[in-house]
Amino acid sequence: TGAQQSATVANPASGASLDLLPHFQLEPEDVYIVKNKAVSLACRATPATQIYFKCNGEWVHQGDHVTQHSTDRGTGLPVMEVRIEVTRQQVEKIFGLEEYWCQCVAWSSSGTTKSQKAFVRIAYLRKNFEQEPTAREVSLEQGIVLPCRPPEGIPPAEVEWLRNEELVDPALDANVYVTPEHSLVLRQARLADTANYTCVAKNIVARRRSASAAITVYVNGGWSTWTQWSGCSTSCGRGWQKRSRTCTNPTPLNGGAFCEGQNVQKTACTTLCPVDGAWSEWSKWSECGAECTHWRSRECSEPAPRNGGRDCHGPELDTRNCTSILCTHAAPGAEDVALYVGLVAVAVCLVLLLLVGVLVYCRKKGGLDADVADSSILTAGFQPVSIKPSKADNPSLLTIQPDLSTTTMTYQGSLCPRQDGPAKLQLPNGHLLSPLGAGRHTLHHSSPAAEGADFVARLSTQSYFRSLPRGTNNMAYGTFNFLGGRLMIPNTGISLLIPPDAIPRGKIYEVYLTLHKQEEVRLPLAGCQTLLSPIVSCGPPGVLLTRPAILAMGHCVEASAENWSIRLKKQSCEGTWEDVLQLGAEPCTELYYCQLEAQACYVFTEQLGRFALVGESLSMAASKRLKLVLFAPAACPSLEYNIRVYCLSDTQDVLKEVIQLEKQLGGQLIGAPRVLHFKDSYHNLRLSIHDMPSSLWKSKLLASYQEIPFYHIWSGLQPFLHCTFTLERLSTSTCELACKIWVWQVEGDGQSFTVNFNIAKDTRFSDWLVPDEVGTPALVGPSAFKIPFLIRQKIISSLDPPGTRGADWRTLAQKLNLDSHLSFFASKASPTAMILNLWEARHFPNGNLSQLAAAVAEIGKQDGALFSEAEC
Repeated sequence: TGAQQSATVANPASGASLDLLPHFQLEPEDVYIVKNKAVSLACRATPATQIYFKCNGEWVHQGDHVTQHSTDRGTGLPVMEVRIEVTRQQVEKIFGLEEYWCQCVAWSSSGTTKSQKAFVRIAYLRKNFEQEPTAREVSLEQGIVLPCRPPEGIPPAEVEWLRNEELVDPALDANVYVTPEHSLVLRQARLADTANYTCVAKNIVARRRSASAAITVYVNGGWSTWTQWSGCSTSCGRGWQKRSRTCTNPTPLNGGAFCEGQNVQKTACTTLCPVDGAWSEWSKWSECGAECTHWRSRECSEPAPRNGGRDCHGPELDTRNCTSILCTHAAPGAEDVALYVGLVAVAVCLVLLLLVGVLVYCRKKGGLDADVADSSILTAGFQPVSIKPSKADNPSLLTIQPDLSTTTMTYQGSLCPRQDGPAKLQLPNGHLLSPLGAGRHTLHHSSPAAEGADFVARLSTQSYFRSLPRGTNNMAYGTFNFLGGRLMIPNTGISLLIPPDAIPRGKIYEVYLTLHKQEEVRLPLAGCQTLLSPIVSCGPPGVLLTRPAILAMGHCVEASAENWSIRLKKQSCEGTWEDVLQLGAEPCTELYYCQLEAQACYVFTEQLGRFALVGESLSMAASKRLKLVLFAPAACPSLEYNIRVYCLSDTQDVLKEVIQLEKQLGGQLIGAPRVLHFKDSYHNLRLSIHDMPSSLWKSKLLASYQEIPFYHIWSGLQPFLHCTFTLERLSTSTCELACKIWVWQVEGDGQSFTVNFNIAKDTRFSDWLVPDEVGTPALVGPSAFKIPFLIRQKIISSLDPPGTRGADWRTLAQKLNLDSHLSFFASKASPTAMILNLWEARHFPNGNLSQLAAAVAEIGKQDGALFSEAEC
């Protein structure tokens, strides 16, 4: 508000007292002009004979005043009230020079009085916030600060916050408060705080809303306690027992990290087998006694029953009549008979008591032996594997000795450059080693060419851009219409086929295909799940496709229905990963389908987005393919020499990244890559080096082998796992190295998988690397397809209708070994088009049209010669 200023000027002509000077009952107040609406200023004084407004030092014209006279009922003095209007144009005339102000001057017979100044300002509120809140992901109980700086305005804007369009009232929620700088603070994030937050600024002119900021409160998973060990899997001999835990303490929520580590532990166990008792041989017959009988005995001791085995059946004592001198005498008297009978009875009782004592003693001894044998179970446990330095008295640290007598590739050669032939040791410039230049990504289509930077600049305006990798090294893009086309990321095996008529006529889409590094995308894996493919995005998401596009990407699974449960995962708009398809099961939606082959999968999708192939093993026989690649420096300027062994998922994209990494490190490939089938047996991967000439080289490792933990490999989330063997030359003149490197997975029964490398100088990248993929990353229209468009349409129109004797698309699917997908093809408007699209995705660019023509010709509805002509 303006400062109140008043002044009194005495009129010497009047002798009135100071009490009759004008006194203001109403003074003008500060006002704001909204849009083009004029504002009114008023003042009222008593006693006053005249009142005029003065604005910015100039008197307002008398005709612009509206005057009203009245009398004060209390004092009877005259009262005068004056009003004027101020327009936007008047204020804008002095805009930028000084503020526009007005004040009243009242006269009476005793003098004049001035009112306070009233400032007139033009009200406004700009559109753009100086700072808007941004989306965040926070863990439970973490503090959150959402900044908001409202747009510039007069009067200054008031700020309020909305949570999911409902007003946030700090008075009702002690966990929330708003700072003087208008930031919203959540002291401790709760699950209920997951919402969209909007900052609202308002004044008398307008109300502005910031962009909504999505706050996601996630909960990282935690393991429960281990369950008790299960019983041994076998009742006799060696078996397995396991225990488990669940990621429920707490359960991960809202994209929180899943628990790391194994949810199941297995260990070997041994159960003692039950042994049934068996009789020993009969003893010799006893002497014939006075009663004319003799006896023999046996024991249940060969073997004695133990570990719950059955007792022997049958008598322990055998008695028979006999004839001897004692029983051939004349019959004694009655007194002698009684005496003899008593003696015999006493003897028999003593013998029986003795036998009972012997049997009890044997039983106890047998039971004690069983207990002692069973106690060995208590000493068995889950023994973690560790690497310790080898000692001279402990040569068996490498518990599984590989059979080094097997045939291996032998490699001899120089490691260091010689003066007479330095060119032999230079690394060749292989295609995969060369960086992918911008020229490789130039867009070729019917519209004017667009540079990669322009495309990325346009893409950056979209909301989904922040989840895509930066740069165009692993990205392909193009502009497509109803004719369709193809996107490919070179040397990765990843492509996207957009078939004809998949894009509605009259529409033009800018489509991208990109490969994500695994550290860029958080893919939660539960339990025994493992990543089987690269994580690939195609978009933009939400575009309308009238026919499924086909996304091709590699995988590393040795698929079998009894060993694997494989799922196709897609990331939703909220960032969570969802199962959209289970391979081998009946699809729950017609939007997705997957053809899984030996080393690649082909995903039919009507909705573009981010995809990955995830598997869960159903048995310990489930296996993944690992590619073992060996690198070493191209030159050895020092005595030390490092050999790096990479254990990679067997997909082209991972191999491409490793080769580019090794090129930067100055490494060269030693030998051809090998494939190892890595089983879900919870056993680690071991690596060791052997057969080095000890007179020339020595290893600097303290242990006889190195290990990579099972879960690090099985999860598939650590793409560049490797071990380094550091060797040392004993002399700088040593330029040759021949050795063997073994890689095997430790198995419970001692079986090992081995891969042998031989190191020498002659192997180079060019000996095994395939050349760059032919073609450009983006192909539009007919150039993207092997089958000519008109011939394709003729095949479709001929084979789509049901034919006599089965001469239709079903027969074509059978001839192309696609008859396991008949139900999916039948669900589409044109089954033949789906078959031909899949053929294009599988066989581009080297597909044999003659074979396809022969298959169609055999059906009898298509002239195969058309294909031959088109191919020529």
